[in-house]
Amino acid sequence: MKKMMPWLITILLAITLIVVAAFLLMDKFFPSDANDVNQAVQNVEAKRLSADQIVELTAEITDIKTNLADPDYIVSINFAFQLDTATAKEEFEKIKEIKIKPLIIKALADTKPEELNGADGKDQLSSKLVNLINKTLTEGQLTQIEVTNFILAPM
Repeated sequence: MKKMMPWLITILLAITLIVVAAFLLMDKFFPSDANDVNQAVQNVEAKRLSADQIVELTAEITDIKTNLADPDYIVSINFAFQLDTATAKEEFEKIKEIKIKPLIIKALADTKPEELNGADGKDQLSSKLVNLINKTLTEGQLTQIEVTNFILAPM
């Protein structure tokens, strides 16, 4: 038994180190989308705006109709985008048809119908779009996206 004790301690120590290393490296090998959502929420500054200011800083994209990741489903969706400054809104209005709309269509093309169910699904899509669109804007930031119309239908 005396001869086996050092071996048992070494084996238990090795197993413990492997488990600790696996937990530390899990995020690198299996990244989660929840981190993107949390980053988007943290980047948005919470400030109170009047109704006139909200209207002044909001742009809309309407009538987006496209297939989802499951080709048997089609979605018709409208968005309202709230930006942080008037110059950001002007830039957004200029590029919304040539840059923003294709980003939305690509994001929807990778989305499964069940991922859009409920308020959480729409919030996940909004957070994903905030991250994608903020990378394309050079002036200001997109602070909020609201889904103003949503129809999901099988073909």
